[in-house]
Amino acid sequence: MSDNGNRDLEPVHLLRAVAVEFGLRQAEFAARNGMHPTDVRALICLLDAERAGEPATAGLLGARLGLNSAGTTSVIDRLERLGHVARVRDGRDRRRVLLRVEPEAVRLGREFFGPLIDGLLGVLDAFDETEREVIRRFLTASQAVFTGA
Repeated sequence: MSDNGNRDLEPVHLLRAVAVEFGLRQAEFAARNGMHPTDVRALICLLDAERAGEPATAGLLGARLGLNSAGTTSVIDRLERLGHVARVRDGRDRRRVLLRVEPEAVRLGREFFGPLIDGLLGVLDAFDETEREVIRRFLTASQAVFTGA
């Protein structure tokens, strides 16, 4: 898609460039830790669910990753074999199985992604609260475009 010099598309191109770079870092993390890139996305989905207070079930994970039941089970089985995820019974509904990211997976993620996150936080320090709110609004609206929300 050509933008014909349209500066309105510049934020879109920059967002895409950031997404590509983030994807490359995810792939590097996956390769270093004997994982498939989908496994890394799964861990991110599970950590996001935990942060949002959502029950991390196989169904939620499959929906977020766009996988069918068999594909979701394969991802969970791989992550469990690697010691990154555990299946645990829901304390409120013993029939339901929840997925928990294990501390070692969190440690590996912090070790690899921590410096990048620290760099981003340093960049944000240069913005005042009003500017940060604009950034949040843009990123939230951008995510909604992609998720159809």
